[in-house]
Amino acid sequence: MEGPAAVTALVLAETAAGTLALLYLTPVWREVRRGFFVLTGSVALVLALAAWFSARAGLVAGDPAGTWAVRLAGILALVTAGWLALLLLGRPTAARGVGFASVAVSLALLVAMAGTAEGPPVLAAFQLLAGAAFLGAVMAGLLLGHWYLTDRRLSRTPIRRYAAVLLGAVALEAVAVVSAGFGPSGDVASVNPLLTSIGLASWIALGMVGTTALIAVLIHAALRGERSSAVQAATGFFYLAVITGMTAELAAKVRFLP
Repeated sequence: MEGPAAVTALVLAETAAGTLALLYLTPVWREVRRGFFVLTGSVALVLALAAWFSARAGLVAGDPAGTWAVRLAGILALVTAGWLALLLLGRPTAARGVGFASVAVSLALLVAMAGTAEGPPVLAAFQLLAGAAFLGAVMAGLLLGHWYLTDRRLSRTPIRRYAAVLLGAVALEAVAVVSAGFGPSGDVASVNPLLTSIGLASWIALGMVGTTALIAVLIHAALRGERSSAVQAATGFFYLAVITGMTAELAAKVRFLP
């Protein structure tokens, strides 16, 4: 894969994978009502479809890893649509089983995308998994913060858990950005010549990760308040984290592809 479309596909796939993992691999499915899964599943479906479209647009002929990335992105969209439909039809147990399968497919998608990287596949897989945890935490936290507006009785435990995941993911993402190196990157000047020719991409990514770390600390501080407005304040900070997190990953993935 190559070009801006491929970079976009990487970021979208990371966001979908991280969001699905936090939805099904944490106890939130025992704590939050079905509507939250419908909301999050709908967002994950849009992300998966957009990742499939972008991966197709950035596919290079004769690239087996890129071909598998396109296939798996399409499968992820189908599986996500499947568990979402089962949930809407009142089949929560079956939906949960298919939901776990969607997490597995999303991880396979990231592994396939690691094969398109310029560097070693193992390092590339680490960078994608770190990005998935990072972007998944901000997206899931934002959606959950909005859900508190409809479920006033929900405890603070789920959103505090996502906030803790974000703090850990920030540290992981910083390591991933540094591991990609600094200086001028490959022939992807169509993304932005300033990012590629003089090597600003990694520095911008690291700066945005640092900004997201500060936001994560503010989210934790906001959630210490006892009033309902504390969750609203934390949700506002998650909004900012989505902006800084997406910017960080877009800049970081400029150096990812050959």
